[in-house]
Amino acid sequence: MSASAPSPAVVSEAAGPVPRAEEVLTPEALVFLAELHRRFAPRRAELLARRQERRAEIARTGTLDFLPETAHIRNGDWRVAPAPAALEDRRVEITGPTDRKMTINALNSGARIWLADFEDASAPTWENVIGGQVNMIDAYERRIDFTSPEGKTYALGAPADLATVVMRPRGWHLPERHLTVDGEQVPGGLVDFGLYFFHNAQRLIGLGKGPYFYLPKTESHLEARLWNDVFVFAQDYVGVPQGTVRATVLIETITAAYEMDEILYELRDHASGLNAGRWDYLFSIVKNFRDGGARYVLPDRNAVTMTAPFMRAYTELLVRTCHKRGAHAIGGMAAFIPSRRDAEVNKVAFEKVRADKDREAGDGFDGSWVAHPDLVPIARASFDAVLGDRPHQKDRLREDVHVTAAELIDIASLDAKPTFDGLRNAVQVGTRYIEAWLRGLGAVAIFNLMEDAATAEISRSQIWQWINAGVVFENGEKATHDLVLRVAADELAAIRGEIGEEAFAAGKWTEAHELLLRTALDAEYVDFLTLPAYELLAG
Repeated sequence: MSASAPSPAVVSEAAGPVPRAEEVLTPEALVFLAELHRRFAPRRAELLARRQERRAEIARTGTLDFLPETAHIRNGDWRVAPAPAALEDRRVEITGPTDRKMTINALNSGARIWLADFEDASAPTWENVIGGQVNMIDAYERRIDFTSPEGKTYALGAPADLATVVMRPRGWHLPERHLTVDGEQVPGGLVDFGLYFFHNAQRLIGLGKGPYFYLPKTESHLEARLWNDVFVFAQDYVGVPQGTVRATVLIETITAAYEMDEILYELRDHASGLNAGRWDYLFSIVKNFRDGGARYVLPDRNAVTMTAPFMRAYTELLVRTCHKRGAHAIGGMAAFIPSRRDAEVNKVAFEKVRADKDREAGDGFDGSWVAHPDLVPIARASFDAVLGDRPHQKDRLREDVHVTAAELIDIASLDAKPTFDGLRNAVQVGTRYIEAWLRGLGAVAIFNLMEDAATAEISRSQIWQWINAGVVFENGEKATHDLVLRVAADELAAIRGEIGEEAFAAGKWTEAHELLLRTALDAEYVDFLTLPAYELLAG
């Protein structure tokens, strides 16, 4: 490398060996990551600081509104770029991490789209971060296979039958400790995007597709603008046409719900849609209005369905906004994991999934998410019934929808209240999920539901909110530190009895228990559970 050549990103000495890492962390790829970091990390830091300012304003005013300075965008006559052929029909999307078995199963699932997840469904161990990139390359080169410990083999089906990949990098707030530039940790989102784009953009074009992305945790149109600038630079850098990238933004924060038009506008040359993400959305409401008093106290998470008035306002506004701008509106997750032993559990759950997907298709969504291949046919049937041979229903403009700023945060209209069983469930699920995450697992089946990091976030945030709001449960007990300590101790003892002493000692149960309590009980609320959890994560 000449003296004038840019210095590359540096791999930490603490990064453990990952098979074939040298194929991903090439000198050229590390230079590209360094370019991304130097150009965009300073603005990312400014935007993270702006989040804190926005949150302080919400705490002061106790409300949110549409931005007056961007009214001309909301009122303007503009549309996003037309969808590429590979993203025209998105009626069923399956989500999951990028381990080798999931990569094959998701691509073969019969879904139109696979959300290949480097974010909430993947704990960011170095092995997961780099191994996932290896798996994506191998999938596109059709050299991926997998044999389970039981001897079952997995291989890709015919190319025409495979799902189109939409890759989700980490959110702006997460760093990657194993890669530094000029002594600074590279943002995890730039690492995930950069390595995937650098190695696969040309390869995907050759397959008749392109580098497509889901953008998580976006809180403002300025954050979308930053992503758009990243895309413009990256496309020029590797020499692919502008507009090759397509991005779908998850509207999973309450602040983003007030900026849907603006987010699509910032990404209009690269935008392909918006998605309604339930658990992170509720987590964001709790986080932003956590000290807003009784009118912002959410009931048990499972009691907040998509038919709640403020959730209806959010999803109907999303469909209207997307279709007005020529973008896809993608519905929420069906997280049920079918039981191999209990047909009755499956029957009841499948009916709930069917009703949920029927509602979404009827509301005008163009597609929806599932967490398990067995749910693909159910979701597809709901959308087939509405779409027929059409790829989407963007012609349904939903001009009947008129959502006010107040309706998006009308939590008080809910009849449901927090319950003691809801507290116990939050402790149970939070502990079990965090324990698995600390062992490197991001997508975890708990009580027949596929849970990811958003699950733990809403669980610990609700505990924090209920204590600080002085909630009294239906059994007369008040949400207090002492009550949560008692419930958490009982649950930890129950888990120890359930799995046995040896398995308990081999796991991360004590660390998970302590982290849940720290992030649920500390007076100072931590913005993301995954930040202190990352410090405990091995690898």
